[in-house]
Amino acid sequence: MHDAALLSRERPLTGPMAPAPTVPMLRAETSADLQTRAKEAASLLKALANPDRLLLLCQLAAGERTVSELGQLSGIAQPSLSQQLGVLRNERLVATRRDGKSVVYRVNSPAAIAILQTLCGLFCAPPAVAPPASQAAMTGESHRKQTAS
Repeated sequence: MHDAALLSRERPLTGPMAPAPTVPMLRAETSADLQTRAKEAASLLKALANPDRLLLLCQLAAGERTVSELGQLSGIAQPSLSQQLGVLRNERLVATRRDGKSVVYRVNSPAAIAILQTLCGLFCAPPAVAPPASQAAMTGESHRKQTAS
């Protein structure tokens, strides 16, 4: 079950009052199975740890994109774009298909999608709406007037 704070897109509490995070119970597996899964997870996290690759996967999470669309949306220059897409292909995180002369990319990893959704919820959620600076200044000014009276 997800933490209610994450589902509501609010930052979770921190400090001594914060609820302890819950971790799903591990199934009884052999040490070799757990080591294999840990290596797979580390490989995925390593691929996601590069800002350019993460940006490309975020663009692809919204749907298929051509190489030229990815370049335009991400602002990544062609040599680096090709290199990072190659890494994502080698890690089997993306798949390609031909559409005429274009190569179209899509995310091909359910694990990557799950992590991208979590990262988006944590880092891409719109910030809490704060009053405009002029309104905040007026509120503070009227508060000072009231306390001075």
